[in-house]
Amino acid sequence: MWFAIHSLLSPKKFFNLSNKILPWLTMLFLLTLSYGLIGGLLIAPADYLQGDGFRIIYVHVPCAFLSLSIYATMAMAAVSALVWRIKMGFLVIKHSAPIGACFTLLALITGSLWGKPMWGTWWIWDARLTSELILLFLYLGIMVLQSALAQKNSGDRAVAILVLIGFVDIPIIHYSVYWWNTLHQGATLRLFSPSHIAGSMLYPLLAMIVSFLLYYAIVLLLRMGHDRNTNLSTTR
Repeated sequence: MWFAIHSLLSPKKFFNLSNKILPWLTMLFLLTLSYGLIGGLLIAPADYLQGDGFRIIYVHVPCAFLSLSIYATMAMAAVSALVWRIKMGFLVIKHSAPIGACFTLLALITGSLWGKPMWGTWWIWDARLTSELILLFLYLGIMVLQSALAQKNSGDRAVAILVLIGFVDIPIIHYSVYWWNTLHQGATLRLFSPSHIAGSMLYPLLAMIVSFLLYYAIVLLLRMGHDRNTNLSTTR
């Protein structure tokens, strides 16, 4: 089984497979995004406390979820590259970092827009907000290190090690609302207990999260494919 997985992750087979699934991913992205936007912005009722202002949740929560998920993906890619020497892991890190940085920045911006009417301030050094800001700096640091060591053979390994070191921030972000007293509300979605949100609001939110995940997968595959094609053209 491990041999089959390792063989699938070889560049040639990986990119052949990605070219086949990209149209399906795009179709699923458009479907889930359409349902999420229509359900969240038009069908879901206004919140009894926040009114229509709560609807920013359909952008803020998916962005925050992606900011963590992308970094977790990078950490797994780093392990695969350092331990099992799967070179595709370095490519995943290289092209995921800019996407993760964008989603993290969007999470911070939409959180501030939501926080102003709810908390009366654009920013506060809350545990969740501060640890999310640190995540943005981690993404930026990884990108800077990639650029600085682009011409060195040890650059990929150094970046992968930095990714693994920075992973400690992920559980801090997730559990910050439980470990410290914060203004930020607790988790909207829960895996092992009922979510504190009505179904009419929940299902569009889940659709938006899935659509954002699909968007990340599509952009990642396109960026990796473009990188490969560029390298192939320069070596000819």
